[in-house]
Amino acid sequence: MKRYLLAFAGGASFVCLINRPLPVQAMPDLEVAHDTLQLNDAERLNTLNSSASYDVKSFHDSIIVNDTQAESIVSTDSKQQDSSILNQKQESKNLGLTAVPSSSLQATPRSSNRVAASDVISQVTSVSQLSDVQPTDWAFQALQSLVERYGCIAGYPNGTYRGNRAMTRYEFAAGLNACLNRVNELIATATADLVKKEDLTTLQKLQEDFTAELATLRGRVDVVEARTAELQANQFSTTTKLSGEAIIAGIGATGGASGSNDSNIILTNRVRLNLNTSFTGKDLLITGLQAHNFLGGVSGSGSLQKSLGLASPLLSASSARVSFEPQFPGVDVKTLSETGSNDIELYKLLYIFPVAKKLTLFAGTAAEVSDAFPTITPFYGEGQEAISRFAGLNPVVRVSGGTSGSGLASAAGFIFDISKQVDLRALYGSVNANITTSAADVAGLPGVSNTPLGAGVFGGSSIVATQLTFRPSSSLDIALNYAHSYHEINILGTGLTSSDIYSLAGVSLGIPVTLNSVGGTVSWRFSPKVALSGYGAAIFVNDSSGRVDASTTFTSWMAGLHFNDLFKPGNNAGILFGQPLYRTSADGDARLTPEGERRAVPYHLEAYYRFKVSDNISITPGAFVLFNPEGNSRNDTTTVGVLRTTFTF
Repeated sequence: MKRYLLAFAGGASFVCLINRPLPVQAMPDLEVAHDTLQLNDAERLNTLNSSASYDVKSFHDSIIVNDTQAESIVSTDSKQQDSSILNQKQESKNLGLTAVPSSSLQATPRSSNRVAASDVISQVTSVSQLSDVQPTDWAFQALQSLVERYGCIAGYPNGTYRGNRAMTRYEFAAGLNACLNRVNELIATATADLVKKEDLTTLQKLQEDFTAELATLRGRVDVVEARTAELQANQFSTTTKLSGEAIIAGIGATGGASGSNDSNIILTNRVRLNLNTSFTGKDLLITGLQAHNFLGGVSGSGSLQKSLGLASPLLSASSARVSFEPQFPGVDVKTLSETGSNDIELYKLLYIFPVAKKLTLFAGTAAEVSDAFPTITPFYGEGQEAISRFAGLNPVVRVSGGTSGSGLASAAGFIFDISKQVDLRALYGSVNANITTSAADVAGLPGVSNTPLGAGVFGGSSIVATQLTFRPSSSLDIALNYAHSYHEINILGTGLTSSDIYSLAGVSLGIPVTLNSVGGTVSWRFSPKVALSGYGAAIFVNDSSGRVDASTTFTSWMAGLHFNDLFKPGNNAGILFGQPLYRTSADGDARLTPEGERRAVPYHLEAYYRFKVSDNISITPGAFVLFNPEGNSRNDTTTVGVLRTTFTF
């Protein structure tokens, strides 16, 4: 309601110009009463986020709608509506100060809200009758003129004016009407207090003095109207916003398996177009298209990690993978069919919609776990931040193809805002929902069909994942993750290590497995431009067939420092160290160390620096070093260097 107080002050000042010009003064402590809305709260789906005007970052620390794409889901926070209702209630309580005309007729709105008898207002003839108005008050002259010259301001029965109280729209209408009636009365009776000639002269002089400024403003308004009309005539859609990202990167590496040759420097690209559509202003439909030229296929042929000798026997899983490379390049993993370089694919199709004040639902046929869960670590951002797959997200979020980079899963879930500091999110995902029946086995791989992930929404490989996010303060974010997965074949589905395939070492690839994964991620911004972030994860793999007795545990951790505006505003940097996924125990028929390997703890060291060339272009040089790659000391220390250029629009 303070906005209305400002409006009334403007109206009162106009009336006072009849008496004498008033100096322009800033009104203190005026606040806008409405808040904005965000998806992933980005982080709300950030926020969603942010986001009724859907500011989406892949709906992260969204929809949001994120960060990066579209880094959050549309928030269901209805505080704005509640605030409006509360304001209406407050108006009915505040009907205590109403301006009246000099005839002492009190203006009251036609409403069930009536002024209490104890608050009846009386007309005052001198500003000195108002005990709480002092000559030092910034609006003293205006009040003095309105009271003593025009007689159209009233006070409370106790002799107070209460000038700092927010006014209602009814009070504004009554006060303005009273003053206008008084002016009309003066004109009609032709009293000596009629508007003076010198006042009109002053007004005319002001108009002449500001002729140039008024003409300039008129010209600007005309330009804005013309541009608005042009935008309306050529707009893409009234409901859809188009955004995009193009990444071009040079990648080189040395080291790898003993006896392998260094890879040639390669030039890669990945282009994404995102259509973010809102039908109601609170919902969000994300449609994403992408193309890339990473190679791999079923055998991993042509991939960087395969040339280094560090890839898994199938599907090129490795710790040498960069952040913006899809998990299964060159192959449709659902059917093991080959795909071509720069083929266009639908990597995102997801609909997010609120159903209650604190509850939002989402569903789609091309989605990833990271779409629904807020990103805690600042290193995540495939086109802007860390350059390795290891650094971006907790491995628990990546299990079962949760971050395949190709919208592998059909998923449905919810976001429940427990409070401003806590939210709970969960989903069910199936990576084979569009497959009717399983195909025949692949030759030489018993139990592995040409549809290796199974068939049907509730048959074959699936995942149930949840994340509980805490924000106890503005500088601290904490996330706890749990995922339960079932896989038709013996894999982890993270793409983070060569042990991703044959997760139960020594057990056939065709043996189905069950995964229980737990993890936590923390980000602490101990200064405005520096954050300490890290994660820890454990994945427990068990045989699910009953034909063997085998289990294995994998662990991983990471810690690093992230810098904002380093050396120049908009430039970010990161340095981090950690342990990639490593098999720490094995029981039953499972082996701890695959045959031919020399067991050793792997480590990952990474640094990068992002130059912000403009609002739409950034360049990120960086490198990461792998010690004991893939947990095998027989492998040479490996260095992967990246020069990444990212265009956003």
